Amino acid sequence: MQAIWNRLQLLFAHGVATLVGADKVQAKVLDGEVLDNLARVEPYGFSYRPQAGAQVYLAFPAGDRSYGVALIVGDKRYQLELEAGEVALHDDIGHIIKLGRNGIAIDGGGHDVTISNAPTVKIADALEVGAGVKITGGLEVNGKDVSDLHTHMSTTPGTPTSAVN
Repeated sequence: MQAIWNRLQLLFAHGVATLVGADKVQAKVLDGEVLDNLARVEPYGFSYRPQAGAQVYLAFPAGDRSYGVALIVGDKRYQLELEAGEVALHDDIGHIIKLGRNGIAIDGGGHDVTISNAPTVKIADALEVGAGVKITGGLEVNGKDVSDLHTHMSTTPGTPTSAVN
């Protein structure tokens, strides 16, 4: 019975990631025990690479510490404050996509937000009464400034440019 109890005690562990790779993680558990044969799995369609220092929750089949699986790799250092029911996708430098109670917000963390390989970007219902697209700051289309304060070159004789708005 003691052998079974010992194995049961070794089934799960909590530790701190020391190295994180695409499919492996190394973690320090218990009294400084370093384990490096830990498989790291990700949910389908979602990829992430946590920083060293993240919390790892491990399972060891049959209580065998020579091989384990990192069930969850989380990092409270970068956890967001959310209201009940809210969801966010974020990283450690401030990029955030938040599905919040007051709408969907994208924060580029001071970096550009790029939409690529999309022949058309559709904004549904933008032409309904009271709806619209609001752009604050400048607007450039095909390398040309089309913000409020610009001029147009006219092809009509006698009117070379439009007035500045």
